[in-house]
Amino acid sequence: MKSMNVIGKSVLLLSLAASVAMSAVLEKKDLKIGFIPLTDCAALVIAKEKGFFAKHGLNVELSKEASWANVRDKMTVGELDASHMLAAMPIASTLGVGSTQKDMLALMALGQNGDAITVSNKMYDAMMAADPAATKKGSAVALKKVIASKTMGVPEFGMTFPTGTHNYHIRYWMAAGGVNPDTDVSLKVVPPPQMVANMTAGNIDGFCVGEPWNQRAVMGNIGKSLITGYQLWQDGPEKVLGVQKAFADKNPETTKAMMRAVIEAGVWLDASWENRKEASAILSSKSYVNAPKDVIDNSMTGTFMFTNGVSTPMPNFNRFAKGSALYPYYSHGMWQLTQMIRWGQLDRAIDMKKAVESVYRPDLFATVAKEMKYALPASPWKTESKFIDGVTFNPNKAVDYIYNAPIKAPKITKEALAKVNKWTVK
Repeated sequence: MKSMNVIGKSVLLLSLAASVAMSAVLEKKDLKIGFIPLTDCAALVIAKEKGFFAKHGLNVELSKEASWANVRDKMTVGELDASHMLAAMPIASTLGVGSTQKDMLALMALGQNGDAITVSNKMYDAMMAADPAATKKGSAVALKKVIASKTMGVPEFGMTFPTGTHNYHIRYWMAAGGVNPDTDVSLKVVPPPQMVANMTAGNIDGFCVGEPWNQRAVMGNIGKSLITGYQLWQDGPEKVLGVQKAFADKNPETTKAMMRAVIEAGVWLDASWENRKEASAILSSKSYVNAPKDVIDNSMTGTFMFTNGVSTPMPNFNRFAKGSALYPYYSHGMWQLTQMIRWGQLDRAIDMKKAVESVYRPDLFATVAKEMKYALPASPWKTESKFIDGVTFNPNKAVDYIYNAPIKAPKITKEALAKVNKWTVK
């Protein structure tokens, strides 16, 4: 990871910048921050364990949560001050999609990539028998043929949360292969740490989840991974650092101190493979991810195992700071919103740009990032082009993007949505 050396040189600059920022008076020093046991909670764990939160004047309790529903509910009532959240969750909460309405902010990303789609050995064998070429490419075309053959009945797949990255990723993957996720399969909500147990018990035939649970299934000979999130959408968002808008408004200096600490932690994680290995050891404890270190190492240190015993180089499987991985792009939030509409989770026409810009806050992030000497991209809006099906997502054509999708189930007409979305972005 050549760029890790470049990032490593910036640690001293970050430290110097942070000492200047420490002069601000914090409104609240004791914070409770939620997380789900996944490797992409690493920046929060490292900020705690390596002393970055303390350095910025914060006493942080990291609260291990059992499910994303727990995170949503505790964030809604204010039991958590902040949390590791799926990239779409703050938008869904703000819009009241699937939950009580509560204004939330996505202060920053917590990294890019980091998930995968894994199937049971039985499903993998059925896919190989139906279409070995498609299976080896990680294409859902093979799954479509298995469904048509009826050899596996109605396949059941796990995803982590209805308005979450993994639901949208597995739906995108299926639809790209001609599978209708609403009629051809059964999708179940399964908390990340319970995915492997559910596959072992035969309750699900496959799942989409963040690490280390794909590698846990593969290395335990329970299943095989078909495709990673990096291959599905290169450098797409996974998790964000979320807060209630009211918290950020009431505690602006505390909010900035929290962000400074997480930026430092992200940079530390991407500074060297040795740091990643140290992070794996920390994450493996029962207090955090509670998985074997070698399982966590496999994806955290530049490789990924699709089948047991065969490691594939994948240095960007997890990105915690480099390549603007901490930046909360508006376009990333907009893509999440297009999926809510595509799959019928939102039943009213809204101004999508206004909604995203009220939740994702690259302006707040930029203020802190400049203090920390963390490089910023040219614009918070960008065209996304590296998807598995070759389709480009241009935020300026978001309405067309939704309705041009091959498989969809919107509850809003294209005409109604287009009527309130006549803006352009740069």
